[in-house]
Amino acid sequence: MEERAFIQAVSERTGLSRQESADLTRATLETLAHRLSSGENRNLMPELPDGLAESVRRGATDQIEVFDYAETVRRVAERNVLRTDEADSGVRAVLGTLREAISEKEFGHLMSQLGSDFSQPIAD
Repeated sequence: MEERAFIQAVSERTGLSRQESADLTRATLETLAHRLSSGENRNLMPELPDGLAESVRRGATDQIEVFDYAETVRRVAERNVLRTDEADSGVRAVLGTLREAISEKEFGHLMSQLGSDFSQPIAD
């Protein structure tokens, strides 16, 4: 999936503008990258368009941070000056779009590192 299509899918899911959706997508990917191992980040980046892969690269750290879904939403809301419900909707939209944009195998690896509390938001 190309970056433009990815951002459009997030925009359609959230009702936010294209620019807001682009900012939210980048913030979500950078935040999620903090939770992933360096190997998982390296495996994820080739499956994403260059601009979105760059967001993962920027968020990658040597030390995996441990935080839950609610903290992810809080961080995304803070970075994008969004209400919590808007950030929650946005993180859900990015995860749902990732499920469509990357291979099933890679999405499974991503979700296994994120943990079970990340599965419920995209199942809703």
